[in-house]
This record gives sequence, C-alpha cells and structure tokens, in this order.
Amino acid sequence: MKYMLMMHVGRDDGTEVLDWAPEDIRNMVEFQRAFDQELEESGEMVFNAGLGWPDKARIVRSDDGAAVVTDGPFPEGREFLIGFWVVDCDSEERAYAIAAKASSSPGPGGAPTGVPIEVRPLAGPPPVDA
Repeated sequence: MKYMLMMHVGRDDGTEVLDWAPEDIRNMVEFQRAFDQELEESGEMVFNAGLGWPDKARIVRSDDGAAVVTDGPFPEGREFLIGFWVVDCDSEERAYAIAAKASSSPGPGGAPTGVPIEVRPLAGPPPVDA
C-alpha cells in the first residue's frame, strides 16, 4: 500500500530553522539524507521532495481556459507543509513507524524535533460506472 507522509513545520513563520547553529542544520540534513537512503535501500521509497517557503506558493484557477494566478487566500495557520515522502510499505503500522522516524529528525542540540507527520493512504481513481 502506498502512503503519503507530509511534514508540517513552522510554529511561527517556519524560518526559525534559519536561526539554528550551523552544526544543528548539518545534523538535520545528514539525518534526512540517511533516512531517505534507508527508505531507498528497503525499497519503500516511491518519491520525496521538499517544498519552497509558503511565500512562493500560488493558487491557480481556470477562468474560461486561462490560468488565473494569485498569491492567496491561504488558510491562516501557524504550520505549513514543507516536504513529503510517498512510500510503498506492507502495512499502515509500517507507514506510522516510518513517519515516527521522520518526526525524530534532530533539532537544536540534537534533540528530536517531534515535527508532525501526517500519514494518508493514496487512493486510486474512483470507480467508473459502466
């Protein structure tokens, strides 16, 4: 079964990580690389990516076939999606274990950050009535 694991960050505007000591940033990046490699080697990684800061996000709607692009409205919130993994694993419990490991990424001083990871199964297309 495939699951999307979504990492939400930003207790303020999400840039607090930019104030971390360089060695803390390095530790977090090394953790993420090792974590991704572990998922690759186990065959569970389907795809993953980090996302740009919310100020780069845009809303696009179709208006008579033309793209109408705006910079909002966005829900008011203190957290936002910063990255995700799509994994293919044997069970929901395994998806939860992978998410828990992602959540344990180190922060300042090496303490686990406990970043929330939303886990959702991927759904196929709806059935088509014949």
